[in-house]
Amino acid sequence: MANLEFVREFAVPPKEIFVFFVPQRMALWYGAEMNSCLEVQGGASDFAVGQKVRITGRLGKREVTLTAVITDYEWECVFEWQFRDAYGVRGKQRWELQQMGSTTRLTMRDQYEMPGGLGKIADWLFTRYGVAARDRSGLDRLQRLAERR
Repeated sequence: MANLEFVREFAVPPKEIFVFFVPQRMALWYGAEMNSCLEVQGGASDFAVGQKVRITGRLGKREVTLTAVITDYEWECVFEWQFRDAYGVRGKQRWELQQMGSTTRLTMRDQYEMPGGLGKIADWLFTRYGVAARDRSGLDRLQRLAERR
């Protein structure tokens, strides 16, 4: 299982970041490289623990679909979901926000497991580097949006 962790300091309070952890704004920074679309169970306007979220997008000519279930959600503090894609990749992503005076520390954890022996080898050789680059890029976008740079 891959365990990636990223820590980022934001020059704004948690509320300025967490407004991007809602279905209608999350696609602005999460999965933006594949023009992602988030569909929340029942068409809800906010996330809640237990909800299913379908994330779709395009990588080249291929449509990518991921199903996630919200497992932890506390406004301005934490957002977590567990996911599984059509290829059998399973995992969990968690974002924790901690106010540090006038700034905020965001910690993102991305854990996933590729299916099969070849999947594990491919992960060690290629996938984890691509996932880390994608996660950093998403955090860069989130930071630009939250800090309005």
